[in-house]
Amino acid sequence: MHQDNEDMIAVQKFYEQEQTEILEQMKGDSLWPEIEKNLNKKYSIFSFLIDGDTKIVAEKTELLDIEEEQPSTTGQICLVSGKKGNVVETTTATMIPGSQATAKLVSFQTSSGYDSYGKSKGGNAPISEDAEFAYTTALNHLLDSNSRNKFMVGSRTFVFWASKNDEAGQKAEESLFNMFGFSEQEDDPNRNIEQVRKVFTAIYSGEIRTTSDDTFYILGLAPNSARIAVVYWAEVPLKEFAGTICKHFNDMEVVDTRLEKKPYMSLRNILSTVTLGGKVSDATPNLPDAVVKSIFQGIPYPQPLFASCIRRIRAESSDKDKNAVHVTRAAIIKAYLNRIDKNQIIQVMLDKDNTNQGYLCGRLFAVLDKIQEDANNQHSIRERYMNSASSTPAAVFATILNLSNHHIENLKNEGRKIYFEKLKQEIMSKIDADGFKAQLDLQDQGRFFIGYYHQRQDFFMKNEENNNE
Repeated sequence: MHQDNEDMIAVQKFYEQEQTEILEQMKGDSLWPEIEKNLNKKYSIFSFLIDGDTKIVAEKTELLDIEEEQPSTTGQICLVSGKKGNVVETTTATMIPGSQATAKLVSFQTSSGYDSYGKSKGGNAPISEDAEFAYTTALNHLLDSNSRNKFMVGSRTFVFWASKNDEAGQKAEESLFNMFGFSEQEDDPNRNIEQVRKVFTAIYSGEIRTTSDDTFYILGLAPNSARIAVVYWAEVPLKEFAGTICKHFNDMEVVDTRLEKKPYMSLRNILSTVTLGGKVSDATPNLPDAVVKSIFQGIPYPQPLFASCIRRIRAESSDKDKNAVHVTRAAIIKAYLNRIDKNQIIQVMLDKDNTNQGYLCGRLFAVLDKIQEDANNQHSIRERYMNSASSTPAAVFATILNLSNHHIENLKNEGRKIYFEKLKQEIMSKIDADGFKAQLDLQDQGRFFIGYYHQRQDFFMKNEENNNE
């Protein structure tokens, strides 16, 4: 474009010179000392002025493909559309939960350094009346109380939409709402989650057709005094977005032996399981939107999610009425560890080839716990020793192994005795020659709980097989 324009040819020839030549020319300019002071700043702007001209190249209307500006006191170039029109002074309110009723997506403070060349309000960043009406109307529609194109996480409000109103776009929007659009009054936070997985899998695999032009948009907003702050923005091909959601489901998938299997957890379920009160509102600040960003971008899940999960397991492990290591927490630990360490991938179910010492200690602890359960219908080993076994195994395993020898003698079935002894030996044979580790770091503590969960689930699966025979 504009290949014959003399100004553009001059600028191009300037850049085609050797960098050292350009630099020497610039150093000879009388303004060089001022330029040099700003070179290391983040925003250093240079303009080109052709010798003899009164306008810089960037001001030439013929290069912008716009009409020559006509004398006018109101018409300005709209920063949204690039077209000339009447500019609004202030924009329409677009209130979100937690904001003032007059909150706006675009607003300006007066006398605060934002008023340039005597301009005020919208004159500092001109938006035409047409563009302002279009974006505020669309945003308020997405923010409507009955909208299924939004969800809230903590103090954040997310709105989303597909570029096309076709089958793929409609199903993607509906599925994302089902995945994130929850309220505290819902009885089943996992309702429709399996269907969500199927929809995004179908989009990613091509079963539901998309084109390269199909795009998905996500906007994250937060209340901020008199205006609304943009805290998240994503504009990605729909198929790529579907693949990222599928990756989340795959990372979170773990073996599940419950009668009503729901291995694909909703966001509410993920957050509530790591809080003391079991409410999303009790989650630590910034954790909810950090989890959302991990899901949307396919990046590692936030460390506070993993740490909170471990803390809740520790806090509940001594409670005989609670199952501290349940499916959702196991899924969180597996997903977190697999995204940060590709060299020690945790499988969906029991992995007898996994020789991580934390994982093996968890498996062994599950065996000792199961022996006591079958022998005495008790879980005192789990209630008293799980926390220390998961952090300082060398300090307690000698004790609980000795206890298990007494428990195994109480088993009435000789076949079960032999089975448990063989299983103990199979696991013990993979423990380091130096013995149990004196201490496990936080990641290996997570692997301990996954090993425990996998082994317990394997026991349940074998019981089902035996009952079916």
